[in-house]
Amino acid sequence: MKTHLKKATHSEFLRFLLVGGSNTLLGYVLYLLFLYFMPYLYAYTLSYCIGIVFSYVMNSRFVFRQPLSLARFLQFPVVYVIQYGLGIAILWLLAGRLAIAPELAMLGVVAVTIPVTFLTSRFILKR
Repeated sequence: MKTHLKKATHSEFLRFLLVGGSNTLLGYVLYLLFLYFMPYLYAYTLSYCIGIVFSYVMNSRFVFRQPLSLARFLQFPVVYVIQYGLGIAILWLLAGRLAIAPELAMLGVVAVTIPVTFLTSRFILKR
């Protein structure tokens, strides 16, 4: 039983990383595109919101193999409110205070928030 649970969790995490990588790439490309039209905090916010919808669909169906549900969809952004708060604080610190280019600062945000997102997504989508 423990082996099966461990294997399932490992498989979920690998699928999560694949979806997360796709979502990150999509979000980063959108972020770079939006930087042409708006300040970096707005660009981050808009690309982030689009990423939430993509992430919910892909994590529900592909990662955790759960049916789509309006109730879970409405709960799912809680994961990202936490991640957003953490991400915006890190982005502000790196780009706003440490003068790291916003394009590079975003990579720091991604590295810090991945584990938090997996655990909270799993909790919401699999209960």
